[in-house]
Amino acid sequence: MLHSTYPQIRSFLEYLQFEKRYSQHTIISYQTDLEQFFTFLISQYDGPAISAITPGFIRSWLAEMRNEQMTAKSLNRKISSLKSLFKYLLKMGEVNQSPLTTIVSPKVGKRLPAFVAQNDMETLKQYVEFPDTWKGHTDKLLLELFYATGMRLSELIGLKESHIDQANSQVKVLGKGNKERIIPVSKNLIVGLADYMQNKRQLSQPSSCPNLLVNEKGKPLYAKYVYNVVKANLSQVTTLQKKSPHVLRHTFATHLTNNGADLNAVKELLGHSSLAATQVYTHNTIDKLKDIYKKAHPKA
Repeated sequence: MLHSTYPQIRSFLEYLQFEKRYSQHTIISYQTDLEQFFTFLISQYDGPAISAITPGFIRSWLAEMRNEQMTAKSLNRKISSLKSLFKYLLKMGEVNQSPLTTIVSPKVGKRLPAFVAQNDMETLKQYVEFPDTWKGHTDKLLLELFYATGMRLSELIGLKESHIDQANSQVKVLGKGNKERIIPVSKNLIVGLADYMQNKRQLSQPSSCPNLLVNEKGKPLYAKYVYNVVKANLSQVTTLQKKSPHVLRHTFATHLTNNGADLNAVKELLGHSSLAATQVYTHNTIDKLKDIYKKAHPKA
């Protein structure tokens, strides 16, 4: 019913998949938002033609979601999904103007990203023991990779053996929108990666999988597994409420900026498309600020 009334949804999602080459995860997010909006249109306004959609229809939908206590961040994502759809429809000549031009996105309160303290990461590296098994080696390596590169969860799972440049001690990462970036890593990590790849050939079920990280059956890791490994190991060294792969990404960026890294360099390493997204890492820990104050202020 929904897609027969609004076939534009399907063609837009195919455009994202085949032309923009967005990830499946991103496409599902767009699909969820759009189907929710157009289901609302059908139930409340009998499914008007797409060219007859007005700002009033959109405001009514947003008001309903606000009444359901939806956060400003989630509302902004839904507005962004609709804006992308109508930008596509304008390009295809299906509408003459976007009904989103007068829609104002709600302000989102800025929240500092959670990160693991530097000494806690050192504790994880030095004192948390991993079993001498394939799972133990894999778990240890994925934690090292997250902290050494700031990769997203999807990027780590999709990392291929061919992306490891041993000669130049660097890793090629395929990020959002299929954008490639190069991340330098330490010689020690490169040696660890080389050993891991070599040992893959000696698994009881030798892996032909191109993915770097695999389980003991030679199959690629799945997101929930990686998430659980990170959570379990961070629980041993930090009392942070959030213990996710993204926290390790925040930790990577925060430790770089706290130790004097240029913000533009951090932006490139993270694969951010704009500097605005990286500026959240200009915060410093209180301890760091105290240290800077003591060293720099003449009366300290």
